[in-house]
Amino acid sequence: MKPTTIPVSRFKAECLGLFEEIARNGSQLVITKRGKPIARIMPISEKRPPLFGSWQGIVETNGDIVNFDVRDDWESNR
Repeated sequence: MKPTTIPVSRFKAECLGLFEEIARNGSQLVITKRGKPIARIMPISEKRPPLFGSWQGIVETNGDIVNFDVRDDWESNR
């Protein structure tokens, strides 16, 4: 997504509304002064919990999860 570029005077007049738009859309905003970029505003990315260990305490393994034989589990095999 290409950032929107606005002059500092517009940012000063509309900053609260622009912040809400950035938070809602996830867009970026580049603020310019006399045509030169002076700041970039973007939403803070939420940190995701690490994937490794995320199921700890939730999922319980029973036996070997790599080398297993399901033939004993099927009712038709009994």
